Amino acid sequence: MLVGCSNLPSMKMFDTLGHQIGDLFVKEEKIEIDKEELEALKALDRIPLLWRSRVGESEIAVFSLATHQDALYAADEDGELTRFDAVTGDQIWRNKTKEKFSGGVGVGDDMVLVGTSKGEVFAYNESGHSLWKTRVTSEILSPPQTDSGIVVVRTVDSRVFGLDAVDGSRKWVYQGATPSLTVRSTAGVAISHGAVFAGFSGGKMAAMSLFNGNIGWEVAVSQPKGVTELERMTDITSNPVIDDRIVCAVAYQGRLSCTEINEGVQIWARESSSNAGLAMDNDYIYVSEDNGVVAAYDKRSGAGMWKQSRLGSKNLSAPLVIGHYIVVGDDQGFVSLLRNYDGVVLARAATDGSPILAAPKLIPNGFAVQTIEGGIYAFGTDF
Repeated sequence: MLVGCSNLPSMKMFDTLGHQIGDLFVKEEKIEIDKEELEALKALDRIPLLWRSRVGESEIAVFSLATHQDALYAADEDGELTRFDAVTGDQIWRNKTKEKFSGGVGVGDDMVLVGTSKGEVFAYNESGHSLWKTRVTSEILSPPQTDSGIVVVRTVDSRVFGLDAVDGSRKWVYQGATPSLTVRSTAGVAISHGAVFAGFSGGKMAAMSLFNGNIGWEVAVSQPKGVTELERMTDITSNPVIDDRIVCAVAYQGRLSCTEINEGVQIWARESSSNAGLAMDNDYIYVSEDNGVVAAYDKRSGAGMWKQSRLGSKNLSAPLVIGHYIVVGDDQGFVSLLRNYDGVVLARAATDGSPILAAPKLIPNGFAVQTIEGGIYAFGTDF
């Protein structure tokens, strides 16, 4: 039996440029946790709930939250965009549109940005009033990003668009390679140092100019292996992470790789497989790997530091770093708090029982998550 286990809850297959799969397909694995492990999870300290609220539920899209100062923004498939006070949970405003939003929210340059299944990009001011809208070539599954007056949008046909933040007009477009078999994913972009970094199907990562889209370098994070097209699928399905020196990305059925940011020279690579994503701090790279494992690697050498596999789930969200803690959500609606230097699970909390597919989001006094049933939960880290 084959089952879907990607960051999308659907099982549909469709064609865009080539044959694209709605989910990652792997052999079904039953979660087996012995009584001792189950009791250990139950005995953990509970992460304190600060507040909770609700938006519309999601049937297909994966929605990630966005924060700016004391504001938390959430979108849903019903076309509603909501601003909350990130500290208190109070609803500041709710913009009810007639659109079908298809991905998370982006914030920057005094704008709130969201995309649709029709390939439309909508820009609002921080009061929720419409600024402009424009159309790109296909569905937008990741949050639009903005920096230095340029809005960057990633579409499911492996294109990256640079738009003018003033009116949404197109400034440039980059077309990534698309193999015949690819994963429908919520991979977006990362912006830093005047460049846009994006991973693509087939295991490639590219750096392009934020201002004109010119390619700076392209590297192979992972190389296809195996005989069948399914075995050879090694897509980068999450955002790269960046510091002042390196950019790192991880591929499904592939590798974790860190590359020098200016010249595109690979520093190190390690075998790793993830469709969820990764995070970085001063010392480690943290990866939510397949089969419910959180792994930490030394940022300088790639040496494995620790792995945590006893989280009670086979499917995790991308991690979030908060000081000395690592936070992950899972497909059973739990959030877990791990110690950064050894991976020990310190605390745990439940939400509404539905999957948390996007990475937790940092807020001024803790972190917040959005479930596919539309639950917005904010937690503190003092316990």
